[in-house]
Amino acid sequence: MSDTTALDHADAMIEKAWGRPIAELEKTSALRPVEDPLLQAAMRTRIHLVVASNSVAVHQERLHALTRPGRVPAHYDLAALTDTASALRTGYAECYNALTSLRHLAEAREAVTADLAAERVRAATARTAPSRPPGPAADQPAPPAVGTRAPAPANRR
Repeated sequence: MSDTTALDHADAMIEKAWGRPIAELEKTSALRPVEDPLLQAAMRTRIHLVVASNSVAVHQERLHALTRPGRVPAHYDLAALTDTASALRTGYAECYNALTSLRHLAEAREAVTADLAAERVRAATARTAPSRPPGPAADQPAPPAVGTRAPAPANRR
């Protein structure tokens, strides 16, 4: 089984989406006024994930202590076992929800980045497009001049 934690996954996801190390992103997200609200949301979600991960570790250790080999739980330990197991499951659910939120924030960041890139391409294309004089397109005939009559159609029998 791998030793990667939810926090490791979150850090990798955030670093990939923003293209910078977590330490640098933490400093950037603390700046006021907020330059990147998605980054600030991601870092706040990461902080929640740190707290939830620590809670999971504590409950896991407690559960291991209550169920270590060779130990027979007393009747009053059963309530502690149940409470600890429940708290552990809740902690895992919180970690999963935080990772899901971070995944959505990273996807939103990628979408915003793609939209900005597309907008820059459109702007650059508009600047470099060859300018032509205003008027009708080259493949359409010019309208008749004002004051002149169009020739009458020939009357054929």
